[in-house]
Amino acid sequence: MRDLFRKFAGSVSRWTGSPNAFILAVLILIIWGITGPLFKFSDSWQLVINTGTTIVTFLMVFLIQNTQDRETRAINLKLDELLRAIKTARNDMIDMENVSDEELEEIEDQFHDLTKQLRNKNGQKNRSPRK
Repeated sequence: MRDLFRKFAGSVSRWTGSPNAFILAVLILIIWGITGPLFKFSDSWQLVINTGTTIVTFLMVFLIQNTQDRETRAINLKLDELLRAIKTARNDMIDMENVSDEELEEIEDQFHDLTKQLRNKNGQKNRSPRK
């Protein structure tokens, strides 16, 4: 079941990000707009587009989240493998997605300090760290 959902979510996510899906959405809106005078711009006419977009949005949130989570996990694993394979890399960086926010900020500050040192060494202007 999980594999079937993974394949379905990936396929739908790729298709909805395509130009064809965008064109279809625009065509649906045009057809809906053209039918407005036919239905005298009634509440029911408006309810059709509101309900349709709400349902599609609700379902797409889950499909996109599934696809994004899967891609993020894959990228993290690839980065972990690179860190493991490179002798001079800090292996404590592996599995960083599971540390606390405070630990992430501490390591981020270390990299900001390192960047400042490298810029000073190279005679470049310092940029203040993002916060």
